[in-house]
Amino acid sequence: MARKPRVPYRSWPLALTASAVLLAGGCGGGGSAEGDLGKGTQDGSETTESFEPPEPTKAAVDPPHGGQTPDKGWESEAEDAVAVVDNFWSAHWNDHFTGAYTSPTVFGTYIPGTAEAPSCGGEPAVPDNAFYCTTDDFIAWDAALMSKGYEKGDAWIYLVIAHEWAHAVQNRVDGLAVEAAELQADCLAGAALYGSADLQFEDGDSDELGAALTELADDTPWTNSRDHGDAEQRINAFSTGGSDGVAACLPE
Repeated sequence: MARKPRVPYRSWPLALTASAVLLAGGCGGGGSAEGDLGKGTQDGSETTESFEPPEPTKAAVDPPHGGQTPDKGWESEAEDAVAVVDNFWSAHWNDHFTGAYTSPTVFGTYIPGTAEAPSCGGEPAVPDNAFYCTTDDFIAWDAALMSKGYEKGDAWIYLVIAHEWAHAVQNRVDGLAVEAAELQADCLAGAALYGSADLQFEDGDSDELGAALTELADDTPWTNSRDHGDAEQRINAFSTGGSDGVAACLPE
């Protein structure tokens, strides 16, 4: 994935740096942290790329990221992903919801166990996690989670951020979240990424998204099929949002 040049940079409440890039996504961390990697037809106001549903397996890419060093490359990808997702919701908020749109705070990257790592509801941020903190309205992610995911493709970064941002959207609209809130967040993430006018999809992105949804459904300490859905459910939810837009993710 690549951000198109016309996307403006934003000034965030907390700078996105290697030591402070907190986008929280995981489901752990007490009752105030929302999960990680959360009918109708898409209205004409949302400009979408040609939608290709993600595949459950990923084609090998060698070398990854055009030869970039994963530990460095993901940081700029995260900054781009934040801008892409925030711009989408800012542009399309009133297509679906009333009131003014407000962005969640982006804490950015954290290193678990350090003094700088955030807490949510009195619970410290845990390793290999990304989460949205309901009580303090911020998004954060573990540096190791993003770095390791980026080694498998840059789509991982966009998916994590779009999913956690979706939990912030759920928290802003009374009655929006459904019982399967994590799958709804996947749906909203698909709608934001494929509905963005600022994102350029590249060869292999669909495979990367499918692989990331599969891994995040099965192989993390803070996800399981009971709360996040299994791999097939997550891919289907994401694909629904990608093909049919935000309206397809809303309660009937």
